[in-house]
Amino acid sequence: MPKSHIEFVCQECGAVYRNWTGRCTSCGAWSSLLERFDETSRDEKSAVSRGRASGKTLDYVSIKDLDVTDDRERLQTGFKDFDHVLGGGILLGSVLLLAGQPGIGKSTLLMQVCATIAQNHKVLYISGEESAGQVKMRATRLNAEDENLKFASSTSANDIAKTIESGEFDLVIVDSIQTMTLAEIASAPGSISQVTNSGNLFIRAAKLSDTSVIIVGHVTKEGTLAGPKVLEHLVDVVLQFEGDRYGGFKIIRAAKNRFGSTSEAAIFSMDQHGLSEVENPSAVLLAERQNTDGSIILATLEGTRPILVEIQALVTPTNFGYPKRTASGFDINRLNLLIAVVEKRTKLKLGDKDIFVNVVGGLKIRDSAADLAVCLAIASAVAGRKLSEDFVVFGEVGLGGEVRSAYRPDQRIAEAKKLGFAHAIAPATVKDPFVIQVKDLRQTLIEYVNE
Repeated sequence: MPKSHIEFVCQECGAVYRNWTGRCTSCGAWSSLLERFDETSRDEKSAVSRGRASGKTLDYVSIKDLDVTDDRERLQTGFKDFDHVLGGGILLGSVLLLAGQPGIGKSTLLMQVCATIAQNHKVLYISGEESAGQVKMRATRLNAEDENLKFASSTSANDIAKTIESGEFDLVIVDSIQTMTLAEIASAPGSISQVTNSGNLFIRAAKLSDTSVIIVGHVTKEGTLAGPKVLEHLVDVVLQFEGDRYGGFKIIRAAKNRFGSTSEAAIFSMDQHGLSEVENPSAVLLAERQNTDGSIILATLEGTRPILVEIQALVTPTNFGYPKRTASGFDINRLNLLIAVVEKRTKLKLGDKDIFVNVVGGLKIRDSAADLAVCLAIASAVAGRKLSEDFVVFGEVGLGGEVRSAYRPDQRIAEAKKLGFAHAIAPATVKDPFVIQVKDLRQTLIEYVNE
């Protein structure tokens, strides 16, 4: 007779517990354990032994003798930079996972992509969250109504997989994976079992029919994909859609790409007509800049694309016992580290001051070469002095206060020259007449910022 028991599964990492706890000890997530009813037979304890006995030796060949050509068609999305991020377009038979916070523009982007691809291919848009009327209104607004673009409303993973497997469509959109349910699983939609198994079913159907599938996924408040991490390992491409939902730029990055590079990014802006690619983001970001104290122009990279962006800092005396540190578009832990370096290596007193750092345009900077610009912005705000508006800045700052080299400095310099800047304050390792070479953070602040 099978033995039944209750177990609890973490929806963030998949860890299994016999008893419920408020916090998962594996990943640290709170209130992430959900109940699951499980049935196991007593002889399942010997599953490894039985598996070992039933296996057989694989047939293998020399890798030199493999004759594999991949000349499958790529579907063009209508966005040049987006195609570049994907490695040339959406490969037929591939499965893509698009993740982003609510309201960022995922559905808008996909509807525009569908409209372009539907001109020459059959496309199916499946929604488990929105009604037909809502999708129709979006399609009308974006001028995406096409005979080849079909719509279906369903949350049944079984039915959707069967539709994909039919091979009738070249592209299928599933919005979203958290709403899908597999009939054979009793757990609620969005649970780790439903998401994992539904994803597996879609992937298998896509490979069998050579149909491209884009799966939409929600993200947590930390910005990571909601649900099991195993889903990211199963799909071919993982796309992260980031930015400010209320304005600024939207950025798509490939966190994983089996068919291309993961170092590219596509930058979009949103208006009433939908998303459009930004051809010259540096000029747009700097158009409204006012050269005040605490304002520094950073030469950074989004993927392999150089961008000039304004870093703003505001420093005020704290009214509380513990100073406040706030960062928008910049890692708060990195900011705290840089503040500690500035205090220790330059003798600036920041322990009694609130510090606010903002990256203009809604961008999220992960570039380590932003360190020097952030430090200069803080020092400029403290001193009440402006840095020359002819300067751009880039360089990593070490714990010893040294200024370290940056990735692809030639591209950063070329972008600064194109926009009319006179000099770049950059690491001494960069050999270019355009560059004012600096080695030490303290000396840099003394020469260019401090009174």
